[in-house]
Amino acid sequence: MSNEKKRPVSEVSVSTASGAICAAIWRNESQGKVFYNTTFELRYQDKDGEWKSGESYGPMDLLALAKCADLAFNKIVELKQQDKETGAAADAA
Repeated sequence: MSNEKKRPVSEVSVSTASGAICAAIWRNESQGKVFYNTTFELRYQDKDGEWKSGESYGPMDLLALAKCADLAFNKIVELKQQDKETGAAADAA
């Protein structure tokens, strides 16, 4: 078994006034089927200029979060199409 940390298969982001909202797209396999999940993260700089990460969104972040979710959805559709074309979904069985 590898000690390598699992990495997302793709990432998308939307810039905000204070940083960016990022979505990581994860490829998973279960019972011979491939599926994708998404996690979201707010990246921002604190008063000292250090980059921080959060999962709480203020009112001004919500439209950017929705746009990021839309971009993630479109990327997943693209990834599923690639799986279909390459037979990757069948390889999971």
